[in-house]
Amino acid sequence: MTVADEPSPADAPVVQAPRGFAPHPQRAEIVGEIHARPFRPARPPRVFLHHAFAADRRAVDKDRAFLERFCRARGAPGPGPEARHHVVAFAGGTLAWERHAEFITYTWDGPLAVGAPPFGPLPSNHPFGVDFEQPGPLLVAARVDLLAAADDLATAAAAFDPASLCISEAYAGAVVALTDFRQDGDGRTRILLLDRGLTAQQAGALAQRLMEIETYRTLAMLGLPLAQSLGPEVYRLERELSAVTSELRASEGLVANRGLLERLSSLSAEVENLAAEASYRIGATRAYDQIVTDRLAVLDERGVPGHSTWASFLARRSKPAMRTVNGIAERMADLSRRASRTAQLLRTRVDVDLEQQNRDLLESMNKRARQQLLLQQTVEGLSVAAVSYYVVGLLGYVFKAAKEAHLLPVDPNVATGIAVPLVLAGVFWVVRSIRRAHAPDGEH
Repeated sequence: MTVADEPSPADAPVVQAPRGFAPHPQRAEIVGEIHARPFRPARPPRVFLHHAFAADRRAVDKDRAFLERFCRARGAPGPGPEARHHVVAFAGGTLAWERHAEFITYTWDGPLAVGAPPFGPLPSNHPFGVDFEQPGPLLVAARVDLLAAADDLATAAAAFDPASLCISEAYAGAVVALTDFRQDGDGRTRILLLDRGLTAQQAGALAQRLMEIETYRTLAMLGLPLAQSLGPEVYRLERELSAVTSELRASEGLVANRGLLERLSSLSAEVENLAAEASYRIGATRAYDQIVTDRLAVLDERGVPGHSTWASFLARRSKPAMRTVNGIAERMADLSRRASRTAQLLRTRVDVDLEQQNRDLLESMNKRARQQLLLQQTVEGLSVAAVSYYVVGLLGYVFKAAKEAHLLPVDPNVATGIAVPLVLAGVFWVVRSIRRAHAPDGEH
């Protein structure tokens, strides 16, 4: 937090490490965060003007440059390059700037004339005139008037729409807060605080909390249009998943199951893409709604007979929208889980079909292998006979030649007949040896 023209230890705490210890690079930012948004003491009569603007990275840089010029023109230092909060004295009050994740807020508090009526003319020197450069589209505009308590509450309530008027007491009845959550002629939500004995610190804290409620309840509603637009798409995906599940019950065969798995994979991709696109806004909506709930709880409201409290009114008007957002988020999460379970079931069926197909293929291969073995054995038998026939024939010529040369004492035909079994045995042994030599290990 940087503060111009108002040096205060509470606003700009100095964070140091104990002697002898090296601090973490982000220690100052982390420790100082708890002091980043101190409440500004306020006394009636006073007015608060609060605005929140949507801002992307380009808008943040442009806005920081504008705020730098704004502060320098008034002799005050601007925010540092990494600052997320800055306060500058302006027009008898303070102008507070804050940069959040997706929006920027400007809040000015200044004095009102004594005896000024609720929501009377604004001071002409407030900062949101023609010279103000808004960083992005306006999301929130609120006006809070802090006035001394009137004797007649009905007179103060006359400034609001009775159909949506909310009246609550806080701080044990030390203040009455009134609003109708409607905009005035300048487009600002009107909030009236009637001081019945607040301290200056309590008044500043209450005004800030009420402005935060208005800011975050508006930001939370950004999720509703998205949820409404996602509704038909989620319904379509639910119907498609139901159709795939129904077909799954009747589908048989690898081809049919693979077709269903492809459809389901495409559907799951759509679901995950939809969830990814919506996750940030839905998450932010939930976070903003929780902040509103927390701020309302801190108020510890007490109702005024005949009127709604802030909490009851917002519960009646805003909670249905939040339930719509949460309902869409839960439907998408459930759709993702169901698609995942169905896909797992389909993959199991496809795996079973593949195993069956592989088993059939292996059986077919085994049959072919057995046939090849039988054929090989037949060929081996024929080859033994054929080779033996040729060898015996050659031996017959040898025996006849030996007989003519008077080298063979027996008849060549007798010698050939005797050689036949020997040749068969020898050829069979040679063929078997060759087969064993080429056979894989373990198949000898």
